[in-house]
Amino acid sequence: MTLPVRTLILTAAVAASLAACQRREDKADTPPAPAATTPAAAGAPMAFDDKTQYASVKLTLPAAVKGQPDLHAPIYAAAVRDLKQFEEGAQADLTEAGGGPNPYEKSIAYAPGGETARLFSLSRTDFEYTGGAHPNTSFSAVLWDKAQKKRLGFGDLFRPGADLSVLDKALCDAANAAKQARSPGSERATLDGKMWTCPKAVATPFVLAPGQTPGQAGGVTFLLGAYQIGPYSDGYYWVTVPQDAFRALLNPAYADQFGGAPVKAGDVTPKAG
Repeated sequence: MTLPVRTLILTAAVAASLAACQRREDKADTPPAPAATTPAAAGAPMAFDDKTQYASVKLTLPAAVKGQPDLHAPIYAAAVRDLKQFEEGAQADLTEAGGGPNPYEKSIAYAPGGETARLFSLSRTDFEYTGGAHPNTSFSAVLWDKAQKKRLGFGDLFRPGADLSVLDKALCDAANAAKQARSPGSERATLDGKMWTCPKAVATPFVLAPGQTPGQAGGVTFLLGAYQIGPYSDGYYWVTVPQDAFRALLNPAYADQFGGAPVKAGDVTPKAG
């Protein structure tokens, strides 16, 4: 028997309505897909390690950097880029030389410096060995404004146009005290020395020195490489200058981040191992 046209139309409409309801119920029962995780949200890695026939490279970051994600990601990316460029250079060198018995080595290690309510600092140690008598170690540093989420330079922390001769002398005196303790009777470095010349503060990497007053830095720690004030055999020097030696030179915007005495002044060079 043939159904009337009106009945067929109603039947189709009811079926369509039921199907729509079912689709809505299925959608309601399906949990929402998790939001895509971006690299920034996930956080940058804490380490990088790679090895080829030409080079072995490694990066390590301290746990403290996790609290500064806007700093963490760019310094990780920059360090990995440096290591990959080193690998490329090693391949070019060793290929041109017809190979060699040992691959090159490079490591980058960040370590926490002092931290205040507003400022965060890190030291960076680059170790390289490309053959020869000994490896080379160099230093750099990061000073980070946590409130403004930006890196600071020497000219941000200290007043523009300030006479830095007082700070230069304080750095030179601290460096010489450390040198004499390590190598008694050795020739002193001077600000205008012919043999050993004290580095200028503006050209020397530094981190904040932990202070005895909570939330404030007790000074700054300058990172001097080997050969700067003495022979390679003396090693490198990290020396802390107390904040009362340069307080008048600080940018007023950051002066309140310094106070009291450092936990330790003078030679604070990390112990090997």
